[in-house]
Amino acid sequence: MDQPVALLGTPHIGFFSLIIIGGLAGWIGGKIVGARHGLFTNILIGILGSWIGSEIADMMGYAVYGSIRHFLAALAGSIIVLVLWQAIQGRSPAAPVR
Repeated sequence: MDQPVALLGTPHIGFFSLIIIGGLAGWIGGKIVGARHGLFTNILIGILGSWIGSEIADMMGYAVYGSIRHFLAALAGSIIVLVLWQAIQGRSPAAPVR
């Protein structure tokens, strides 16, 4: 039991850090894809994206540790989630809002 408690399989990332990283990743991912959502939805998309991005990185043999790498994995996963969501809804990606 010497291992730190991990949230969603990400060691050294606490609950509040996960919310902040998830919110930023969901918001930036939404800007890139052209999807507009509220704060709560951005956080959920970012948290789901961080899990998906970490799993994909693990399958590719990349270690995701530290805030920057976790954020990049969350951002990549958020973009994947948003693109899949738009494909399921039958929408094409909109032009980014400036």
